[in-house]
Amino acid sequence: MSEDLPSEREAVAMLHKCGCAQNVIRHSKAVANLSVEIATELRKKMDVDVNLIRIGALLHDIGRSKTHSADHAVVGAEIAKSLGLPPPIMSIIERHIGGGITRKEAKELGWPAKSYIPKTIEEKIVAYADKLIEGSKRVPIDRTIKSFEEKLGSEHAAIGRLERLHREISSLLGDGAAVLIPT
Repeated sequence: MSEDLPSEREAVAMLHKCGCAQNVIRHSKAVANLSVEIATELRKKMDVDVNLIRIGALLHDIGRSKTHSADHAVVGAEIAKSLGLPPPIMSIIERHIGGGITRKEAKELGWPAKSYIPKTIEEKIVAYADKLIEGSKRVPIDRTIKSFEEKLGSEHAAIGRLERLHREISSLLGDGAAVLIPT
């Protein structure tokens, strides 16, 4: 898979060319750094495509070049497709919002009716790392969950999905979680 991917330098150039603001690019680099750290730790235990994660994380917010609403994920996947990027990159971009968005929620949002829940380990790592980066700084997951609760309400299904994603990645990391995940 990795041979079909742009280099790190090419991915950053794509962000610039599409018109992403500097703060979005700094955020994307921070998400990529944390994603790669998580992937490198997990690679000791399982098959993980670290380069796919690196490039997917760099490009996850490319849709923010056009919009800052939640549908930047859908817009970003369209941009990725127009740039000839491979489907696994488009999936990372589409599925990084919150803990994922169900088909029903997507339909309610006016998005193409399909699931936007991260499925592969690569998609999950990028989605999770994105929730641990605010701007370009690492933050505890509790802070992100509190922010989601304030925006969506504490009973919103997205909160549970985010908490499950946190438990899954933390469990996979085991002892490595204490080093990588901000508390």
